[in-house]
Amino acid sequence: MHPIVLDCDTGIDDSLALLYLLSHPDADLLAVLSTAGNVPADVVCANNLAWLELCDRDDIEVCLGASTPLVAELMTTEDTHGPLGIGYADLPPAPRAPSSRSAADAWIEITAERPGEVVGLVTGPLTNLALAIERDPELPSRLRRLVVMGGTFHHPGNTTPTSEWNVAVDPEAAQRVFAAFGRDGAPAPVICPLDLTETIVMTPDHLGRLAAQAGSAPVEQPSVTDERGLRSVADNRVVRHLVDAIRFYFEFHADHDEGYIAHMHDPFAAAVALDPTVATTRPAVVDVELVGTLTRGTTVADERGMWGRDPNAAIATATDPDGFFDDLIDRIAGLAAQVR
Repeated sequence: MHPIVLDCDTGIDDSLALLYLLSHPDADLLAVLSTAGNVPADVVCANNLAWLELCDRDDIEVCLGASTPLVAELMTTEDTHGPLGIGYADLPPAPRAPSSRSAADAWIEITAERPGEVVGLVTGPLTNLALAIERDPELPSRLRRLVVMGGTFHHPGNTTPTSEWNVAVDPEAAQRVFAAFGRDGAPAPVICPLDLTETIVMTPDHLGRLAAQAGSAPVEQPSVTDERGLRSVADNRVVRHLVDAIRFYFEFHADHDEGYIAHMHDPFAAAVALDPTVATTRPAVVDVELVGTLTRGTTVADERGMWGRDPNAAIATATDPDGFFDDLIDRIAGLAAQVR
């Protein structure tokens, strides 16, 4: 079992990452930390609580985190993820409240309680972790592993021409986190950038396979010819809400001339958190541009030692997308079948 702290800005693909971790026998999900990004932090927190309630996992702590980036004004992306961050899904609100401790407190206290054991997974802006490290500079050395979905290096950005969303929302936080790792006993984080995560392409066939394996009826397979906003009538509650969430994501990608598909960045990062061998990596010094007029929020990698600094990251560069989706579908279908 891998004890995991998930820090996210849920988010359609964050939702799938959360369900993947809940479904995986090797994941011991200790806490879900909520940060502002795709939607405001309080909405993120409500989404996390609702997904856990839907899956009968109200034993997992959910913490509210930073409501704004360290320096910049918050930008959100409801056009990508829907007005509440989960597409067309309409999750019943959870009856419980968030934890009394903040996300930064959770990072500090959980790693202090289990030094060298905890795997950190960040699929949203790095604000919470940056705040925690500012208060407790020894925190990075207590993590067993850190996996970050973020950045882009040899691939176009998805927020500006050169920047990826999670880093662009809070560049200062990303810069401070990357600077804190790869030295003084702190493991170099595995970074899953757009270069790789945009090869993790979910199709309607994947969603249909998941529904069929879960025993959900009817088996729905969204299509580009469907009426916009068509709602699922699946009898399995997990599948029904997933179809409603991911349909929105399919439509968003189609509207941006990428096809009726969805890039599933965050579930792939979750798979890497559990088993880093699913990705090939290369060492690099990674930093973040903070002041460029055109390039603020751009991640820059020195792979040839030009800066004279030791590597502080391992950049994920290759994987087997088909194998990943086979595993994702099997796991989440099994979870859905259990909580019908």
